[in-house]
Amino acid sequence: MSETTTHHGFGDFAGVRGRVTKNAPLAPFTWFRVGGPAELLFQPANADDLVLFLSRLDPEIPVTVIGVGSNLLVRDGGIPGVTIRLSAKGFGQAAREAGNRIRAGAALPDKRLAAFALDEGLGGFAFFHGIPGTVGGALRMNAGANGVETRERLVEARAVGRDGRRVTLTNADMGFTYRHTAAPDNLIFTDALFEGPPAERTAIAADMEAVQRHRESVQPIREKTGGSTFTNPPGTSAWKLIDTAGCRSLRIGGAMVSEMHCNFLINTGDATAHDLETLGETVRARVLVTSGVRLEWEIRRVGRFGGDEIAPFLGKA
Repeated sequence: MSETTTHHGFGDFAGVRGRVTKNAPLAPFTWFRVGGPAELLFQPANADDLVLFLSRLDPEIPVTVIGVGSNLLVRDGGIPGVTIRLSAKGFGQAAREAGNRIRAGAALPDKRLAAFALDEGLGGFAFFHGIPGTVGGALRMNAGANGVETRERLVEARAVGRDGRRVTLTNADMGFTYRHTAAPDNLIFTDALFEGPPAERTAIAADMEAVQRHRESVQPIREKTGGSTFTNPPGTSAWKLIDTAGCRSLRIGGAMVSEMHCNFLINTGDATAHDLETLGETVRARVLVTSGVRLEWEIRRVGRFGGDEIAPFLGKA
């Protein structure tokens, strides 16, 4: 816990055991390595701690939840209100449950969920090996890879509401569609129950290796990037539309469209969040002109613009 339990304008957090930090830098938490600070960053010790914190937080204060930052762009002005980041210690565990089920914390990296399933001899989880995020993020966006999605493995998800109340959602309650869930935005996922069929470990390992080979061959995974920038429109791939629009290797400031996979944006070293978002909006505009398709952002953009920055929006995304 921070040196004081009372934070002016936020609430009295006496009894809260997690870490509360004012004006906390967020760039180190994102794969792009850009963005401004959190007005107040809270890292809860566990689910009970999260419940207590939210129950005491002024209900008018906005709350933003971040994970490992792999699919996140924090704007240069930072995030107002409270930013919550679940810790690996409190939310990063996996455990075998009755039957062919796994209980996984929301902060558990997807790759570790795949590895745990391998150890337990459960199939159907290899696709998680190719997703650079956490279980919480996978739940929020129905993450998928290699033709498989989170919805195909999920039994139920547990969450905490903005008011501190605990909620359990079934697979049907989640309302999964492509890269989306209908679960309320104000729910913070804490853990989830998954299920998969028994399988030979050698076969599972082979599937995971194939996923890794594919990623390394087509994606700039060693760059400062945020993963796939735009969702694939029905019947086509975003990268094909971007390539046809002549945007491969396009640059704005320190931001560049990847030459290897043009649905990835890269921080070449000195990009700002505004550079990256402006580049993304420029790509969207060019694709709209050349193909008539309005690409939708898959990368989550949060926070406010810095200084005199102007919002570079093409439109709703």
